[in-house]
Amino acid sequence: MKIEVEQELDGRWIADAPEIPGGLAYGESKEEAISKVETLVLRILADRLENGEPAPELDKIFTVAA
Repeated sequence: MKIEVEQELDGRWIADAPEIPGGLAYGESKEEAISKVETLVLRILADRLENGEPAPELDKIFTVAA
């Protein structure tokens, strides 16, 4: 999954996973912002699964052997 990262004018870093609505996080460093957005995206996908909602992004993360 693609993550876009950029530094804000105030020095904070913002990481965005554009494929996931709401997949946006700030951090004091680039690494922290990336870690936070990865964690958030996993939580969003888990929530979708728990509520029976489609999560087609998981096809890019997991594969099931036949």
